[in-house]
Amino acid sequence: MVLSRGWALFLTGVGVWTWVIWPRFAVAIWNDPRSWSSGTVGEFPATGFLWIHALLIAASLLIGTTVGVLGVRAWRVARRRAEGPAS
Repeated sequence: MVLSRGWALFLTGVGVWTWVIWPRFAVAIWNDPRSWSSGTVGEFPATGFLWIHALLIAASLLIGTTVGVLGVRAWRVARRRAEGPAS
């Protein structure tokens, strides 16, 4: 299956968007008092609130990275096809 340049660009954009948004969300979760049993940021033990969100963030970054890599690879294939056969 060969994707168009538009779809390749979209997938790459999703990968970039993931890396723009999720790290900021991770900082917000880390600084949330609900993440720590003492209510003080950084004082362990961490609560389930932090662990669940950390798992969601990690999964989202992994999926976003995969989608972004697929987008870059699709862009390269689409570009090669547009250039035609090498002489």
